[in-house]
Amino acid sequence: MHRLIIALLAAFDALVAAAVGLVAVLAPLTVMWAVSLGATHWEGLWPATATVWQLGHHVPQTITLEPEYLIASGVPVEAATFVLSLAPLAFFAFTAWAGARSGARAARAGGWITGFVSGALIFALAAVVIELTSSNAIAASEAGLAVALPTLAYGVPLLLAAVVRAWIDGDDGPIDALHDWVDGLPTVWAETPALIMRGTAAVLLGFAMISAVGVVASILTRGSEVIALYQASGVDAIGATVFALASFAYLPTLMIWSLAWISGPGIMLGTGASVSPAATHLGVLPGLPPFGLVPEFSHTFLLAVILLPIGVGLLAGFLLRARYAAVVGDDEPCVPRIVMAASVAALAAGVAAVAFVLATGSLGPGRMADFGPHIGLAALALFVEVLIGVAIPLLLPRASDDEFDAYDESAADDEPGEADAGMSDDETGPVDAAEDTPLATRDALAPALVVPEPSDASEKEHSNDDTETKPISDAH
Repeated sequence: MHRLIIALLAAFDALVAAAVGLVAVLAPLTVMWAVSLGATHWEGLWPATATVWQLGHHVPQTITLEPEYLIASGVPVEAATFVLSLAPLAFFAFTAWAGARSGARAARAGGWITGFVSGALIFALAAVVIELTSSNAIAASEAGLAVALPTLAYGVPLLLAAVVRAWIDGDDGPIDALHDWVDGLPTVWAETPALIMRGTAAVLLGFAMISAVGVVASILTRGSEVIALYQASGVDAIGATVFALASFAYLPTLMIWSLAWISGPGIMLGTGASVSPAATHLGVLPGLPPFGLVPEFSHTFLLAVILLPIGVGLLAGFLLRARYAAVVGDDEPCVPRIVMAASVAALAAGVAAVAFVLATGSLGPGRMADFGPHIGLAALALFVEVLIGVAIPLLLPRASDDEFDAYDESAADDEPGEADAGMSDDETGPVDAAEDTPLATRDALAPALVVPEPSDASEKEHSNDDTETKPISDAH
């Protein structure tokens, strides 16, 4: 495909990704504006839409409340200005998915570099336009972060997906040259990079699964608390709809919190408050429905949840060991396996650390400024847990096929014969079985099989027995 067409398609993908994210905010806000505000103050609709979109890409927003609102709501003056930075990561996740899709398409077309440059540039221009047209007195953001963070959310997945697809399909360029160099390595090392990427992908998929299971388990066990918070808020139908949409937007954030809790160190819920499997220290939480999912108790036995990341690593290790054994055979050197185990654990923990950073932020002034996972501790815990799980199948010795064959032969030799298995020691085989006895053996056993003839004395004794047997009737 011509590079100009690739650039145009990548630019179109970037515009669509930005537009869809904005429309996902603009549509419900428009309905709320028309119903609750009586179709007035439309000048605030676009700044509100842009602020939510930027917050969804982890752009911190400095909120400044008007004095009239402070007086009406009773909020102290010290809390008039605060930073809101805890992101509803559903927008970030969609942008990353759209970027990865565009990058893979550009690589299939044979121009992944052109697609990356064009897509990232157009998305950056869209972020610039959004920032310049959405200034308002209530929510303000730093211009550099407002452009850089959304561009990274789109550009980094685009680049990674393009490189992976180019590695698989080829690009007649730098990726193919790197691929040829890797293929020229010894066999025990040539498959190592691909296996590391495959193992990392398997671990990350396992992380997503166990974090989703954690959220579902919280909903099943704490659903009544969520409903109680909805009822206590006293909002009308519009307010309940806004709560529901906001909860859905924060669902990826809750999944990342769930992963941090499962890893062991837990999450922060305000300054000085935290929750983990082993200990829970809660303060006053905002009366928002998603916080009803937070467990109110902990127990030492709950630390058993750290077996889940270990199990994820264990499954990934089995996959890697089977593939590696199929490529190199029985001669499996130890050093490449150690490199694979450490690399998979490090890459998975690194991606998890980035997710923990994105799921950390502020919800308000004072003690509400610290929400999210303990980034360093949670990432380190996941590294250790995944390393343990991956190392077990990768580093333990594996029995070879020759050993299994030898075991099968020895087991077959120990089995009894069919004739012996069909009778006990006290049973006698059929007479015809003697025909199968060798001739020499029958000759040797012949004297023992001869029936002795009766002697003369015995015949005489029987002949002198003149006792007559009479009928029973004669006895009467």
